[in-house]
Amino acid sequence: MITAHNTVDGAHFAFTDRWGGVSAVPYEELNLGGAVGDAPEAVRANRELAAKALGIEPGAVVWMNQVHGRDVAVVDGPWRDESDIPCVDAVVTAQRGIALAVLTADCTPVLLADPVAGVVGAAHAGRPGLVAGVVPAVIEAMTELGAEASRIVARTGPAVCGRCYEVPVRMRADVAAVESAAHSETSWGTPAVDVTAGVHAQLERLGVTNREQSPVCTLESEDHFSYRRERTTGRLAAYVWLD
Repeated sequence: MITAHNTVDGAHFAFTDRWGGVSAVPYEELNLGGAVGDAPEAVRANRELAAKALGIEPGAVVWMNQVHGRDVAVVDGPWRDESDIPCVDAVVTAQRGIALAVLTADCTPVLLADPVAGVVGAAHAGRPGLVAGVVPAVIEAMTELGAEASRIVARTGPAVCGRCYEVPVRMRADVAAVESAAHSETSWGTPAVDVTAGVHAQLERLGVTNREQSPVCTLESEDHFSYRRERTTGRLAAYVWLD
């Protein structure tokens, strides 16, 4: 259920796999995405299971309607109703005890925390979001709340790797024109994009040096959901919060 959960100075970073939930095929088992065609009651049950496994209240988790953009929502608590959830790809809070969540099935989940300032952020960085600048946008929002880039701890979760994310040659060129670190090649010799490498390059330039990335490639791992591998499938979740 939880592939990784580590804590740095009271900041928690956690990532799920696909097992330990109640969803049926093709969303088996721990689908946490509410907009992929799975039964709503199964998604609610899975979100409760994951939250309880992490020791957090299910109602204290902030979700997003992710749209592959760069908009950021600054929040001071969970949404009152699902209809209140905005279309954004990053959330930031200065409230302790509130968990920010990112849904992915190949894109790169970016978790950020400045434990000294008491500020956390979470971003959904797919290829379009990387190009649009969601990473600089979420860092800017955090600094406006008092965070400092040099203190921010960054963790990126399971995502399709640069050896597997095959794209047309023109698409790779367009991405590389914005972020050269994302230029890659598949293990079989065709053009590819490495979104996670691009995310870390942007964080480095922004002054975020305390960074780690998951070694898991979602396309290669049958323990993780992958849209590129399965098309109709569930979503993983990444969570960040401060005690």
